[in-house]
Amino acid sequence: MDDAVRLQAVSKVYGRGQGAVAALREVTVGIPRGSFTAVMGPSGSGKSTFLHCAAGLDSPSSGSVRLGDTELTGMDETRLTELRRKRVGFVFQAFNLVSSLTVTQNITLPLRLGGVRADRAWLDEVVHRVGLAGRTGHRPAELSGGQQQRVAIARALITRPEVVFGDEPTGALDTMTARDVLTLLREVVDTMGQTVVMVTHDPVAASYADTVLYLADGRIVDEMRAPTADAVAERMTRLGAYV
Repeated sequence: MDDAVRLQAVSKVYGRGQGAVAALREVTVGIPRGSFTAVMGPSGSGKSTFLHCAAGLDSPSSGSVRLGDTELTGMDETRLTELRRKRVGFVFQAFNLVSSLTVTQNITLPLRLGGVRADRAWLDEVVHRVGLAGRTGHRPAELSGGQQQRVAIARALITRPEVVFGDEPTGALDTMTARDVLTLLREVVDTMGQTVVMVTHDPVAASYADTVLYLADGRIVDEMRAPTADAVAERMTRLGAYV
């Protein structure tokens, strides 16, 4: 498989001089297309910075970030914004829905912002896949937390992005609802060939992924294939030695 995202020797330093903090240190990793990758690590390990650099939300201090064949490093903010809108999907812990818009309007918002008309057949398929048929005229306040996160996932998928990035996407959900959302993310990888990269602190959430990347002190210190919740939890416990 070729890489949907590739980071090459990526470092990110915040501040200058004695107050400088290195959030990422020489990170090199490829995320294969059609894969589900979880990113884990202790608080302050660089997980969010990793996600932001990989998604083009933040620029590395050094190194290279590629989305497919496109080099992001050195792009100006206008081009990065356009790239993110067309080629990247985002799902956050806070659902970030617009309260005055219906489900359909929230899902199609990225298209409207880009001046693109929604493909009705694709919209219907996405709505069906995320289990929101019959809810499309509702507003966020009329939905449960799990349903709101399903709207956010549908919004992330509507542009047919190359990668969907999730930042603690189940962090605000109860256990059963979180399981439903994780199953949905697993399905979009398995049935749609989507690429998902998810930051999480939850070993159960990580167990839905194909691969878990472990960050500590700004570096990737381990990688686990075919993870189980118990194995992930045990590895996270031992990560304390790196911090």
